[in-house]
Amino acid sequence: MEDRGSTSGDRTARGEGGARSSALASPPEGRLASLWYDSVFLATMTGFTLGFSLRTEGMGHVPAAGPALLVANHQSFFDPALVGLAARRHLRFLARKTLFGHRFFARLIRSLNAVPIDHEGLGLAGLRVIVRQLQAGEAVLVFPEGHRTPDGQLQPLRPGVQLLIQRARAPVIPVGIAGAFEAWPRWRRYPVPAPLFLPAGARALAVSIGRPLAADRLLGLPRDGLLGALAAALERAMARAERLRRKP
Repeated sequence: MEDRGSTSGDRTARGEGGARSSALASPPEGRLASLWYDSVFLATMTGFTLGFSLRTEGMGHVPAAGPALLVANHQSFFDPALVGLAARRHLRFLARKTLFGHRFFARLIRSLNAVPIDHEGLGLAGLRVIVRQLQAGEAVLVFPEGHRTPDGQLQPLRPGVQLLIQRARAPVIPVGIAGAFEAWPRWRRYPVPAPLFLPAGARALAVSIGRPLAADRLLGLPRDGLLGALAAALERAMARAERLRRKP
């Protein structure tokens, strides 16, 4: 049986984790920065729940502390926020350096743990940044497809994810996102909501976090086998998220 984000099983797992006694596990940043992150979290969770009927499950699969590599399918600009809401833990996100050109927006995304990179997340520059974050004990989110899906389906994974897993040796946690492509596909300028107080529609959102995959077990496979195993885990997580979505 799959965990639900609001189930007693998840609450028990978080209580047993020591650091999970808090509803929002905090990284070792300052108290004020942590409070700001949690405040944005609560406001964003409220907005997505009311505006897009968001449902999540599996937060107990994310370690309360220590390195963790969250690997998700990529459907829309919403995805980093959605995974952060589902995981509850403060995550590190990679963002193109060009997004830091505006002073106000740069301060905002830095305050929410965005890390600037010069190139693609699974290029050499991005790999170095991710590995440094993991070695510092952070939880990092990556999208191994490398770009948002053009059709809602999982795209081929970039080979760089194998090198990342090899260097990081951190637990790999598959995350499935459903509904974000319908709500905000790459060709649409603005998202279209699916309000909780209206009949359910195709744009309702859901996120499912799967059980961690051991890095050593993945690295025992040839490259094509590793990419295939990771893609299969993502497909299963996406299918769980699809079943979780609010339906008509």
